[in-house]
Amino acid sequence: MVYASDEKTQYKKLKSIQVATKKTASMLNMNFEFIKFKKNYSKIYVYYGNGTDEPIPLYCDKGKKEKLQDICTTLRKMMFVLSFHPKHSALKRVRDSIMTFS
Repeated sequence: MVYASDEKTQYKKLKSIQVATKKTASMLNMNFEFIKFKKNYSKIYVYYGNGTDEPIPLYCDKGKKEKLQDICTTLRKMMFVLSFHPKHSALKRVRDSIMTFS
């Protein structure tokens, strides 16, 4: 899930993060969702959601633009760590896939 304001000033940052998140979700056969903040925030967040559980933060852009590859790498690393938690067995099943793409 990508959480962000829908500001035109953030468009380039948001686009990179959306592409990285969609790529990651697609390769792991997961869904992608964009959720718009009601207020304007300068930061963009990516969360991993697993059904009704509390979403887990994976990435925050910290108000700056990063390269697409760096975003994908951060998402991959965070999901790999989550794959060892017993509560996230769905990620455990795709652990090899998580490590093979970047």
